Amino acid sequence: MHVFVAGGTGYIGRPLIELLLKDGHSVTGLTRPGSEGKLPAGCTPILGNALDADSYQSRVAPADTFVHLVGVAHPGPGKGQQFRDIDLKSIECAVAAAKAAGIRHFVYVSVAHPAPVMREYIEVRSRGEQLIREAGLNATIVRPWYVLGPGHWWPYALLPMYWLMEAIPSTRESARRLGLVTHNQMVASLRHAVNHPPAGVEVRDVTAIRRLGRV
Repeated sequence: MHVFVAGGTGYIGRPLIELLLKDGHSVTGLTRPGSEGKLPAGCTPILGNALDADSYQSRVAPADTFVHLVGVAHPGPGKGQQFRDIDLKSIECAVAAAKAAGIRHFVYVSVAHPAPVMREYIEVRSRGEQLIREAGLNATIVRPWYVLGPGHWWPYALLPMYWLMEAIPSTRESARRLGLVTHNQMVASLRHAVNHPPAGVEVRDVTAIRRLGRV
């Protein structure tokens, strides 16, 4: 396949592109001018701005798969305006560009919901899911809660609390839905999503990320 990746220079994007190239796919990566060197070797850079669809829309084709990984780094409760300015604007542009290019499969990283915190982040990512559905795109929507990995280790301290919550029937569902996934599980799950496009819209929750992250 030919895969177009927006957000390919980041925490998840780089290792994902490396795996997709290993799988034999052709991969193009959207990047700002001057950041081409941050893309893995073998990935063709597409210069543009993720917040301006006109800057790259004409160069999405001939890709058949669009992977959207753009978003605010280290999301937190105090970043509501950044979520609207970056996360929401970028997915609006991505959906418009994907539809114009005739993309057959759209892969989107959303977030687990409902949840008692991060209301604005969840609202923005839910709006992204809605835009994908309204556009009529075949899509895989991946809903992690928190991805453990380099620079993101502190939630390991919460694992005993999760184990306890999963053991209690009244909190088991929430603990599983809002569970932690590893960086490797997330990347592997996205790789699986690219290689197994659905008909319609498929939503992958934390349980599915963990399961598919092992295959």
